[in-house]
Amino acid sequence: MVKEELIKDVYDFCKANYNKENVIKYSNYFKGDYDAWGLTTPMIRARVKELYARKDIDLNVVLDAAPDIIKQGKYEEISIILLLIDSFYKQFNITTYHKIEKLYLIGINNWAHADTLAMFILPKFVTQNIITPTDLKKWLKAENKFQRRSVPVTLIKSLKTCNDFNEYFNLIEPLMLDKDREVHQGVGWFLREAWKKNHEVTETFLLKWKDKSPRLIIQYATEKMTKEEKLRFRKEK
Repeated sequence: MVKEELIKDVYDFCKANYNKENVIKYSNYFKGDYDAWGLTTPMIRARVKELYARKDIDLNVVLDAAPDIIKQGKYEEISIILLLIDSFYKQFNITTYHKIEKLYLIGINNWAHADTLAMFILPKFVTQNIITPTDLKKWLKAENKFQRRSVPVTLIKSLKTCNDFNEYFNLIEPLMLDKDREVHQGVGWFLREAWKKNHEVTETFLLKWKDKSPRLIIQYATEKMTKEEKLRFRKEK
């Protein structure tokens, strides 16, 4: 199969399963334009499984098709191609990583697709020693806010094997003053997960930033704390 055939296959499948009611319902989870077909998550995952099982589709075909599908902007088509990329994780290499890196500039423009990359795809490059977490440092200045968000979200899985959380805290520190809400959510999410695993070192970092960083970061980071614990991280007037 060539990329044009895969692009058409994904499009035809999504179009055939268009559901206007679902488009309206799911749009509540997104700000701005939501260009979608209204497919359910089980439908998307089932189609990915079917495509992955085909003998005429490999990672190169999927990566070649991805930019064109992302440019088209249809939510489910992008979800399918990203999850299909993830299915071929055993074939990942540094070239794969750089191709995925470029997808942010093409059209990764919502939290769901950014988190598909950061929760599933990108951590595999770390666990397979293709990149290190510090290779994501240049993303901290990315124009695309969802690429910046992907840095802390990618690091969440690495918390399981990290012996020095301060290494990661130093890495994400520039994002503690980021201007975008979606980045605040990603940073706060990462810090919340870090706190679950190491209260002391995470709280030291939070105390350093509680009066300077956006409150949404602190709100997310302290979400699992008791009311009494949260009081320590209130912003001083």
